[in-house]
Parts: sequence; structure tokens; C-alpha cells
Amino acid sequence: MVPTGVSHGFLLPGDGSESNAYRMKYFLRALRDASKSWPLLLAAFLCSAGVAGLWGANIAALFPIIEVTLNGESLQDWNQQRIDDAQTRLTDHAAEIDRLREQLADGSLPEGERAVARTRIDTLTLNDKGDAAILSSAEWLQPWLMNYLPRDPFQTVLLVVVLIVFSTFLKHCFLLASTMLVSFVAMGISRDLRTKIFNKALELDRAQFMKQGSAGFMAQVTHTAEMLASGITTVYGGAVTEPLKIIACLTGAFCISWQLTLACLTMAPVVGFLMVWLNRKMRNVSKNILSQALGFHHIMLEALNNVLTVQAYTMEPFERERFRQSTDHMMRIGLRHNFYRALANPITEILGIGMVATSIAVGAWLVINQETQIFGLTMTDRPMTVPGIMVFFGMLIGAADPVRKLSGVITGINVGMVGAQTLYPLLDTPSRLREKPTPQRLPSPHKEIRFADVSFSYDGIDTVLKDVNVSINFGERVAIVGPNGGGKSTLINLICRFYDPSAGDVLLDGVPLTELAVEDLRRRIAIVTQQTELFNETILYNIRYGRWDATDEEIEAAAKKARAHDFIADFPDGYKTKVGPNGFRLSGGQRQRIALARAFLRDAEILVLDEATSQIDAASEELIHEALARYVENRTVIMITHRPSTLALADSILQVEHGSVTKRPAATYRAA
Repeated sequence: MVPTGVSHGFLLPGDGSESNAYRMKYFLRALRDASKSWPLLLAAFLCSAGVAGLWGANIAALFPIIEVTLNGESLQDWNQQRIDDAQTRLTDHAAEIDRLREQLADGSLPEGERAVARTRIDTLTLNDKGDAAILSSAEWLQPWLMNYLPRDPFQTVLLVVVLIVFSTFLKHCFLLASTMLVSFVAMGISRDLRTKIFNKALELDRAQFMKQGSAGFMAQVTHTAEMLASGITTVYGGAVTEPLKIIACLTGAFCISWQLTLACLTMAPVVGFLMVWLNRKMRNVSKNILSQALGFHHIMLEALNNVLTVQAYTMEPFERERFRQSTDHMMRIGLRHNFYRALANPITEILGIGMVATSIAVGAWLVINQETQIFGLTMTDRPMTVPGIMVFFGMLIGAADPVRKLSGVITGINVGMVGAQTLYPLLDTPSRLREKPTPQRLPSPHKEIRFADVSFSYDGIDTVLKDVNVSINFGERVAIVGPNGGGKSTLINLICRFYDPSAGDVLLDGVPLTELAVEDLRRRIAIVTQQTELFNETILYNIRYGRWDATDEEIEAAAKKARAHDFIADFPDGYKTKVGPNGFRLSGGQRQRIALARAFLRDAEILVLDEATSQIDAASEELIHEALARYVENRTVIMITHRPSTLALADSILQVEHGSVTKRPAATYRAA
């Protein structure tokens, strides 16, 4: 049984049935992004082509050893013999064709033999084309053999062996270069995507951000981006190199006997069908793995970020069970993925073994019986020699290895498709906080903040604020009071434009906030919340975050205003003290005073305090109120508070209750 509240994963874009075009759309987009580095990819392609060419050439290089040199002949003599034999056959065939044509012309042949004569003429004509090609290639090759190769057979063997070793070394250099070039491009895409995802997380409105959550974005930045990089590497690496190797070997096999090569590929359609089926299975499993990875991050971060609550309520067994079930489910899906991935190897190997087995059976029969046909089908133009069929076997074996490796290519493409299908819809998600192409700029300081018929709902169902009409003048100190859940923090969120109103407008000096640049608006605001957020850096870093160009003296002055300097000075490292994740090394009051110092350092014209002194002792609160009383001069201050001491700083009160907001003088409120 899964404990209540356990979530095994998130829904991914594209869950359910999709067309192949939809599934490929985002992955092709990733490949187009990668293609912007086309010079590197072109260099990688040329290296892959070099690998494929050398792969086939190494196999073909065995032919002169087997066919010629081991028989004690030199390559020059062997090639000259080819020329002589081809010329002799062409001469003999020409004479025979002329004789048969004369017999057909003078009618000396009986009617039953005339058809045989015509067939013989067609056969000889076809053979002449092959002999002419052999003669042409042999005559072109002979000067090269005479000028650059030794005549001694053993020296020729040594030369061929050295060339094979050198070409193998060169092939691996090309392969390494291709791999590194493609990896550089893929890692660059992965880096850019991680940056875009991080930027997207920072720019999204809070509602859109919470759909993914911190755990979701963390999984996207790490796991999903890695999946996409793997897919890109596969396409521009293995998906290029391995097919080129197959083409090189099959081309060599075709040159020996195209008929026999086609006969050996009879199993290809069956294997292709099986690979399409396996491809679909692996894509679905990859989606499930990604979904579980998101859920895994969610459960882990949720428990660790709330570890004090977990321990305080003795929920460790519950969280252990949650985490165990999540990892168990992830393991089961991972096993399915590995099963289908392992299944791809035997399926592709069946094609390779089928090719080789067919060639061995058919080729052996042709060589042993010195035939050119089997079952009435012509396999070769002339009987094959033992060396020729051995090189043919070598070509097919050479093609079988990259066919086997294609299973890994298919896996990589599936993984990349799932990664792209998840990342790109996220990157395309628009923030609801849209800026105008040419936003307005307002002079500082502002004159008025006004809510004009503002209504707001987080979910579109429950209305948090309804028809709010209030204004806050520059320099006014306003306290927002009311019951929990009444909409106090929502007012702050709308002023800071973390959300936009569902209806109406929030205006700054008569201009809707939607007409202003978000950066221009928020640079006017300093905010301190009840749940203080600190970075796992030094105290100096956290205070300087309010204004990054501030000097150390200005930071210390802001800390003194926030009554934080004394406890900071007591630390052995002073302002260089690391505060720990979210400031866990500090007390709640110390964290709030550092946050106040950060807000004071910003020197903003609008100061927002959301229960900013809730975790500070009474003595420190009194000192901070003295600092606030001096700091808030010539500033707009908006405070959410229930403390009478903080209310004493207010000029007016915004009473928030059941979505309605009323404004009244602070003196009247305090008297009531």
C-alpha cells in the first residue's frame, strides 16, 4: 500500500497517444539547435565518413593477401593476368557473337536452336559489360601497382599488414575526433538548455513556477537535459558513423555480387518490423523513467527541506517508506528499460547472423559446385573463388557489427526524444507576467500606489480579493491587518507584481503595473518576509544581495540599522561567516535581522514588511523599531503585522476581511 500523499511522478507533456510527427517535433528542434554548430558537425561527419571508408578498406585489404600473395604471385602479375583474361574473353565473346548472328541471319540454325542462340548472345553481351569494367579498372590500376608496390609477394604482405595497422590507427583517430566534436556540440546544447531552464524558472510567475516546483526544475536541469544531450550525441555520432560503416561494407559486398548480397538481406524487413515495435516500447519506458525521476526529486527534496517537521512529528518511518516505494518503482521501470534495451541486441544480431549464415550456405554451394545460379536464380556472373567468397563473408561480418550497435543508437534516440518532448514545452511556457515591448518609465520617487476595482483569484474559482479600491500615497506608512487567509499577502504580491489581478488594475502614479518594466518596478521595492530566505553563503554575501555594488562600509551600516552588527561581530569569522542552507546556522531572529539589513541596504522607496519582526525578541524589536522610525522617512512603508508595537509606526490601516479592503486612519483603529 502506498501511504497517503505519496506521489510517484509528474505528468509529462505528450502523455497518452501521440502521432510520430508530434513525438519527433521537439527532438528535431533540438537537432536544429545543434545544427547551428554546423562547422563542427560537418567535421564530425567527415571523420565518420573516414571511419566508414577505412572500416571497409581494412576488410577489402585482405583480398590481395588471400587471392594473390599467398599463392606466390605478385599483385602486378595477378593484375596483368586479369587484363589478359578479360581481353581474351572479350575477343572470344566477340567472335562467338558474330558467328551466332551470322547463323541467325542466314537461317542455318533450326527453329528450336534460334531462341537458344539469342539467349546466348544476350548472356555474352552482359558478360562483356562486366569484363569491360574489369579491364578498365585493371588497366587503370596497373601503373599504380608497378610504381608503388613491391613485386615480391612476401614484401607485399608486409606492406598490406602495415597499411592495415596504420589505417586502423587512423580510423580510431577519426572516431575519437568525431566523438569529441559531437560531444562538444551536445554538451553545449545541454549547457544552453540548462541555462534556459534556469532562466525560465526565474522569469515565470509564481503560479507557473509552482506547477513544476523546485524539484521539477532541478530534475529538468540535471536528468532531462542529460537525456537530450545523449540523444543528440547518438544522432550526430552513432546514427551517422554506424550506418556509414554498414553502407561501406554492403557496397563492397555488392561489388562482389549484388544478387548474393540481396539474398542475404532477406531477413531485414522482419528485423525492421521488430525494431519499430521495440522502439515504441523503449520510448514509453523512457517517459516513465523521466516521470519517476521527477517524482523521486520531489519526494527527496520535500522531506529534506522539511526535515525539522519530519523529525518533530516522528514521521521518519513514513518518509522512509515514501522514498523506498519511489525508488522501488523507479527500479522496476529501470529494469523494464534495461530488458527492452538488452532485447535490441539479439534482434539486431539476428539480422547480422542471418546475413552471414545465408552467405555461408549459398556461397559455399556456389564455390563447391562452381555454379553461378541457385534455385534458378543467378547469384554471380561467373563462378566464385574461395578468396572471393571469403572477402564477401568479411564484408558481411563487417556490416553485422555496426548493425548490432544500432540497437544502442535506437535507445539513445528514444531517450533524446523523451528529453526534448519534456524540455521544449517547458521552455515554450510563457510567463503570465508579460511585459510590453516598450514599457513606460516613471520618475522616482513615485507619488501613489492605487488599487482600482481589483479582484483576484489564484485558481479561478475562489476569489481572494474582490473590487478593491484603495490608494497609498508616497511616504505613507500603512499597516495591513486582518485574519489569516483574508488576502493580506495577496495585496503585497500584487504590489510587487508577483501576480497580475484577475480584474481591475494596480496603478503606480496612474500607470498600470502591466505597462511598466518588471525590473523598474521591483528596483523600487525592498521586501522582508516572515519566512526569511538566505543563501548558503556568507553573511556579507546575503546582505550585499540587496545592492550588489554596495561597499563593505555600507553593508556594515545597514547591519547596524537592523541591529545585526553586534551578533555578527561575535562570530569568529564576522561578516565572512557561512550561514548554511537557508541560514540554518543562525537563529530565527538573526535570520530576520540579516534580511532587514539586506532591505535597508537596498535603500528602496517602497519597503514591504510581512511580519518582519515576528521572530525577534522584544528588546531587539524595540531597537529595530527605532531604526525603522528613522529609515522610513520619505519612503512608502507597507507592513503586514499583528503586533501593537509595529502598528504604532503606521499612519493608516488597511483592514482586509473576506476579500474586501477598507482603509482607516491608524489613530482610529488603535482607539477602537
